[in-house]
Amino acid sequence: MKIIRSRNFTATRPWGALDIANMNGITTRLHWTDQPYKWHVNDGEEVFAVLDGRVEMRYREEGVERSAVLETGDVFYASAGTEHVAHPLGVARILVVETQGSV
Repeated sequence: MKIIRSRNFTATRPWGALDIANMNGITTRLHWTDQPYKWHVNDGEEVFAVLDGRVEMRYREEGVERSAVLETGDVFYASAGTEHVAHPLGVARILVVETQGSV
């Protein structure tokens, strides 16, 4: 059993993570960041939940770039093949559920 107080989690580098669970190859990780990630496509599906802060999620649909600002409590679901990049607006803590080893 684990209890994690996400508001207290920090990392030594942007996108540093605390591994919470690995359930048959699906990982759950808590990330801390104050910097954008990089454009990428995951190996499978991804669930991205903002636990603290705000994040501008940019993604491409049929070659068109779109964006949405995710507030604390919001969830972004990336289906397999969705190209996306997260840009925190300040410091953010994000829970990510994805296939183990995804980018």
